Amino acid sequence: MAADPSRRRPEYHPAVNDVLLTLTNARGTLADVQRRLDLEFRAAYPDHANPAKLVARVKRLEEEAAALKEMCRDLLTQKQELIDQIRVSLMAQRGMTQRLLAASGLPPLSDADETVHNSLNEVIQDWTAQVSPITREIEDLDKKKNANQMLFSAII
Repeated sequence: MAADPSRRRPEYHPAVNDVLLTLTNARGTLADVQRRLDLEFRAAYPDHANPAKLVARVKRLEEEAAALKEMCRDLLTQKQELIDQIRVSLMAQRGMTQRLLAASGLPPLSDADETVHNSLNEVIQDWTAQVSPITREIEDLDKKKNANQMLFSAII
């Protein structure tokens, strides 16, 4: 049976052919080493303690944590935007209600309405006080990460 000429390797310089042959052999050897290590790990460790699987899991968790961090940051930003929009809307509605009451000759807002308004402002201020340190930490981490990336790029 003759070899199909279309399946033949292209001819290179003999030195290139030797390098390609060496790399092909190395790939096979590395695949064999990986297979043997997997077999040894399976034999030596229970499935949940396999070092190779643990390393792969840690890498996957790091990637998932970074994605989760970004999603939390987006959620926090959207929540803050919603709170800001609600605050502006409620203030505008409160002002309009006060003007309508004054124009119609009705009594102004009651003490109970003022208490509810003050309570809402306290809740918003508490939220802002709790979120400010978190957003500052995120901004500081981003600045440090950017500085580290610039330093790394400069070194390379």
